[in-house]
Amino acid sequence: MNELFASLCVRKLDVPVLNPPQQLPLFLSSSFSFDRIEEGVDIFTGKQEGYVYSRYGNPTIEAVTRRLEAMEGFGLDMDIQGYLTSSGMSAIHLILVSLLGQGDKVLTQANLYGGTTELLTRVMSGLGVETVFSNLNDLEQIESQLKSDPAIRVIYLETPTNPTLSCLDLKAITDLAHQYQIKTVVDNTFCTPYLQRPFAYGADFVIHSTTKYLNGHGTGIAGLVLGKDKSFMKDRFWTVLKLTGATCNPFDAWLVANGIRTLPLRMDRHSANASLLASSLADHSGVDLVNYPGLASHPSHSLASRQMSGFGGMLSFSVSGGQATAFRVMNQLKLASLAPTLGDVDTLVLHPATSSHLRIPKAIREEQGITDGLIRVSVGLEDATDLITDFHAALDCALVEK
Repeated sequence: MNELFASLCVRKLDVPVLNPPQQLPLFLSSSFSFDRIEEGVDIFTGKQEGYVYSRYGNPTIEAVTRRLEAMEGFGLDMDIQGYLTSSGMSAIHLILVSLLGQGDKVLTQANLYGGTTELLTRVMSGLGVETVFSNLNDLEQIESQLKSDPAIRVIYLETPTNPTLSCLDLKAITDLAHQYQIKTVVDNTFCTPYLQRPFAYGADFVIHSTTKYLNGHGTGIAGLVLGKDKSFMKDRFWTVLKLTGATCNPFDAWLVANGIRTLPLRMDRHSANASLLASSLADHSGVDLVNYPGLASHPSHSLASRQMSGFGGMLSFSVSGGQATAFRVMNQLKLASLAPTLGDVDTLVLHPATSSHLRIPKAIREEQGITDGLIRVSVGLEDATDLITDFHAALDCALVEK
């Protein structure tokens, strides 16, 4: 009797799904069973669709991926293939490793997110891939480099950039890249597909840290790679993804699913709040510079107005007095959290020079506008008047202490 009872407890449960659940089910299973071994063979060999192991595919992950493909390709006549990964950094690494090999070069900008710069210079370099930094706002310079260096195989770009919010002309760069058979990879994390869809401007691949706005609540870490060359994505990219094991887990995918259901509402509020805060900071005597593409004074304002449907929730501003003043301002804030991330519903502030860009040489940082007095702000969903009052009070206090 005891043996039969133990067997009953251990046996797989049958799931009585009589009609579809309203919410996405969470499939927390590492593997999937077969009715017959022949069925397993057919699924493994591709003769039949099905799931075998969650590193290869999982119903929750697949459902979220299909929705993200539709979002990034919305309104475009193209068939996009995507894969969720374990983080935004793994997404960047996987697409670069899939596209590049020893002796190849990647052309990019100097004002990237610090982690991306480190990945290129400290990890990809060890694989024999060289990084060429350029001013990607200078099309003549780009073309000159592509003409003179056939080893360049990829242009990697981030727009708007982290943390100075400068924008790049996606259409002009991708058109130029395609003339020389160069692939383009665009980090669209700051905008999300709601505000900008790089595939519409000719991008070959788009990546996201879904940890940020797509999740939106700071509850999980994941990344996303999408490509319009489905054969490449299904063959080359998926092979690299599954064999490196950098796949997303079902729970983090499920959290992204929850986030994207409110994405338009959140992004509208993030953008509106950021615009009001940026304008108010620009009027404060203690602020030397505000980086926000929604401001008419921002160098990328005209381009952002054409390329984006909204200006987003990210901004940065520089205070006189360098790091000491920046720290005083940040420590005086009451509504904003000091946290090394972005895209959450609450306002977050970060000091790039001592965190995200800590290991970027100071001379390079400052040349790109990432000074010791720069503060990055991920503007949240709080009341805009409350945020403005809080930031102005913090600035006033910091200037008095100075």
